[in-house]
Amino acid sequence: SAQRLADRISAVFVPIVIALALATLGYWLGNGAGLTAAFTAAVAVLIIACPCALGLATPTALMVGTGRGAQLGILIKGPEVLETTRRVDTIVLDKTGTVTTGRMTLQTTHTTDGTDEAEVLRLAGALENASEHPIAQAVAFAATDATGPLPTPEDFANVPGLGVQGIVEGHAVLVGR
Repeated sequence: SAQRLADRISAVFVPIVIALALATLGYWLGNGAGLTAAFTAAVAVLIIACPCALGLATPTALMVGTGRGAQLGILIKGPEVLETTRRVDTIVLDKTGTVTTGRMTLQTTHTTDGTDEAEVLRLAGALENASEHPIAQAVAFAATDATGPLPTPEDFANVPGLGVQGIVEGHAVLVGR
């Protein structure tokens, strides 16, 4: 990978640069220059010749790649995984729900005999529309699609862990587990 190549080059190049900096320090000290001038020359050799860009470019690119993936909802376990994806030709998903839209939807509605399904959905959807819960929003969205604009509930109350209750068009409605 690019990072390992950069690491191999740096493993050889950095010791050579350090040896050159020490040689520069020795040369300047041997020629009677002051300690400050000799040290300044040695540091200049280190700063100019050290392959910092080579050592930092690849990790920075991998960090930006994993960060951008996270913003888009793609979780990457580590930079090594990102490096190996260029060789991927097959993706296998091991469980249901691995790839989703991130939004719940209502699939079916079941009612008792003699109960109008559209009316139950409209009343439940009106109450759930006032809730922020993801399942509540799915019910409200399905109710809006099926019956049109929903009425506004009165005396809306969220019952923690159980559901919501309120009055919709004169009907006491309780939606929960």
